[in-house]
Amino acid sequence: MNIGFFSESSFEGKIPRDFNNMRTEYAWYVALGGTHHNIFSTNKIADNTYDIGIVIIPKTNVETISQYPMIQEMRRVCKKIGFMQEGPSWYFQDYPMLQQIWFYNCLMEMDFILAHNKADVEYYKGLTGKKNVFQNKSLMIEDMIKPYVTDVEKRSGVIIGGNMVRWYGGFDSYVVAQEFETEIFAPSMGRKIDREDEMDINHLPYMNWLDWVNNLSKYKYAIHLMPTQAAGTFALNCAYHGIPCIGYEGLDTQINCHPQLNVSMGDLEKARKLANKLKNDEGFYKTQSETAKNNFNSFFGEEEYIYNMKKVIEKVMSND
Repeated sequence: MNIGFFSESSFEGKIPRDFNNMRTEYAWYVALGGTHHNIFSTNKIADNTYDIGIVIIPKTNVETISQYPMIQEMRRVCKKIGFMQEGPSWYFQDYPMLQQIWFYNCLMEMDFILAHNKADVEYYKGLTGKKNVFQNKSLMIEDMIKPYVTDVEKRSGVIIGGNMVRWYGGFDSYVVAQEFETEIFAPSMGRKIDREDEMDINHLPYMNWLDWVNNLSKYKYAIHLMPTQAAGTFALNCAYHGIPCIGYEGLDTQINCHPQLNVSMGDLEKARKLANKLKNDEGFYKTQSETAKNNFNSFFGEEEYIYNMKKVIEKVMSND
């Protein structure tokens, strides 16, 4: 089965398993043995090169892409074409009006749609009326990961999952993180704002995915009260290390890996209570740590991902 992936990224070809910036979308390419192309390079690819073509439409530059005959070119190059969600399902509604309509028409042209979470599957089914909408779980390629700290007893501090903007809900996470009465850490993201460095937060430097995942192993607790729900990679990365993560319901990585640490959107009171229970109840902390690690392996391992996606591909290819 030849699978082609198409996105705004400029590289052409396959990604090696030892790639050090194995973000979620790259992990999907690797697990499925796919070949990547820039969206605008499809005119250089021979007819019927791929059995399946999957496109990730970017959050930006959509006005340029909407002028390109993307669907026509993908139909020429691929026997079946599909859309892969990247970011929250509502993101396209921030596009200019003409591009919103273009995006919707693209969805309607697809043979299938891949979505992050079960809630997203239902959203795209309702939006398009299509039946061929499937979950595409978040994934980590584990080959190159070498955690800096593997002994849970030697971990310390709490890490929050984003910066001080509404997109990440960083301030809410920061407020709850103070319940742990320990050092607070945060990644440096593209949406980091001026004067954020003046807060009593240890901001990590910008780093590639592998360094991020290895470094994450140093922290004892995690909080990610992010209202923008998409792939849920922070909760997943924490679960890989067995780090209990308090987060909002709606993300399948959070729900499945940290089932007793979910709170309803905006329920900071419950988040505070969970933080204090993790801090003061060693048995509760140990259970949540073990649950996170075990459920990561059960729900989000690479073998499980490949098995599920093979079933999706078989169903897509059988629908003529």
